[in-house]
Parts: sequence; C-alpha cells; structure tokens
Amino acid sequence: MSTPSDSTTPTLVTPSLLRDWPLPAPGDDKYSRGAVLVIGGARVTPGAALLAGISALRAGAGKITLAVAESVAVQVGVALPECGALGLPENAGGSVTGEGLDRISSYLERADAMLIGPGLDDLELAESLLRTLLEREESHAAPGTEGGPAVVLDAFALGGLVKVEDVLEPWRGRLILTPNPTETGILLGRDVGDLGADVAEVARRFDAVVSCQGYIAGPGAETADDSTLWKITTGYGGLGTSGSGDVLAGAIAGLRARGTSDAQAACWGTHLHAAAADRLASKLGPLGFLARELADELPALMLELNT
Repeated sequence: MSTPSDSTTPTLVTPSLLRDWPLPAPGDDKYSRGAVLVIGGARVTPGAALLAGISALRAGAGKITLAVAESVAVQVGVALPECGALGLPENAGGSVTGEGLDRISSYLERADAMLIGPGLDDLELAESLLRTLLEREESHAAPGTEGGPAVVLDAFALGGLVKVEDVLEPWRGRLILTPNPTETGILLGRDVGDLGADVAEVARRFDAVVSCQGYIAGPGAETADDSTLWKITTGYGGLGTSGSGDVLAGAIAGLRARGTSDAQAACWGTHLHAAAADRLASKLGPLGFLARELADELPALMLELNT
C-alpha cells in the first residue's frame, strides 16, 4: 500500500484499501467481539444514545451498555432489549451530571471502547462528567500500568474536551474524536479553513484520531503504513439528518471494541456510514431516510468489504 508523500496529502479510503485492511475475525462469542459503554442520553435526548448503541451492535460489537439519565433508563432498556441500561444521576432538567459514576465502575473496567457524548445536552455538565472520569481513571490506575478502553468523544463531550485539556493525559493516545466542522472550530478555538489540514491539527493537538466530514487524521495506523490523513471517497448529502452523527460514533466505537486500531475503526466506520447513505439514497432518494436506517445497512456493507 502506498504512503502519501506528506501529511497534507490524504490517502483515499477506497473499497480496495479496506479489503487490504481487513477487520478482526468475529471470534467465538460475544465476549471476544468486545464491549462498548455509551455514556449520554439526557431525559430529552435518550434516542441519541440508542442510535449509537444500535450502530455499535450493527458494527459487530458483542456487548453494549447504555448509561443514560436515570429517568429514562428503563425505557431505553425496553427500546433496545439487547443492551444493558444503567441510570445516571441527573439534574432537575434531566441533564446527566458527573456524579454517581461509582454505579458504572464495573462497566468502565470491562469496556473495550467507551463512547461519551450522544444525547448529552449541557456543556458545563459534560465538562464535569469528563473531568470526573479522568480523575477516576487517574486514581484507579495501577502503578506501572498503561492503557484502558478506547475513548470516543462526540457532540457535547467535544466541547467539554477543550475545557479538560489540562488533565487529559490519561486519555492521550487512545482518543477518537468525531466532530462536525463547527465542533472542529471549537476544538481549535478559531474558524475552520482547510478542513483536511484543520482535522490534522486537531489530531496533533489532542494526540487523537479524528473523523470529520469525510476526513480522518491521526498519528498513524498499523497496516496502513504511516499514513496520517485519509479522505472518504463516497457519501451522500442525506447524511445531514438528525442522529446521523450518533450512528457514526457508534459504528466507530463498535469496530474499535472488536480489536481494530483507532485509525482503522475511524476509516472503516466513516466509510461504512457514508456508503450506507449512498445505498439508502439509491433506494429512497436523497432526502427522507432516517439515521436508524443507516445502522441497518452496516452488516451487509461489512460483509461485502471483508470477504
């Protein structure tokens, strides 16, 4: 596989590239396919966590747990019977707070990928949640050990990320970020110009893999040689629909839980998300399909590319 001449020249993510970068084998049981923990789902936006969880399962993750506002946890568990549903403390408005995370400690310890953000609806509380999780990890880390689950951040968690940059060290090197262009500008503290270059700047700043509107940037990837910038070659405007970003983040988290590298999960997940939109557009037209339908397309697309 060829390597781009510099970090500003993207490697095109084509079906051929993905076939040469195959996903891990399914494994023998659900435990070998990885566990995803989604933290989000305020009282008024539990569907975002649901979409992310469904997408993670459709991408092949073996187990999914949704940690959402306690007032909607039962309903979420009924809506997605394949998940575990945990209630998190919330304020009077139904926004998830950074308190009471001890109730999900065992799930944090068993997760292969942790997705934070879908359905969070308060920036200050998102910052508090991130800070509490980082402090918890810092205090629970065994001497001389490294690592932990991959950490995928989306939506309001991205706004909180800027505010916890001073204590981000426990997560550096295992972050995957899924901003839209507006959120990319927030992460940089300025307006976005050249999107590819700006996504690469975010990746360097936070030592993360970043997927934004068809560009993926990161510090490197295993079998893709030393590429640091990729560009998706498919995708339809129908992706601009409510919940689409939650499906993307969930797909990436699900693939990462299966044992991919961060960059492979982002490249595969972003391509599958875009290809699913193309497929739906060809059947239903460019407008009107739902984000939940994107997730339903993922298994067949993976089968076509990973055989």
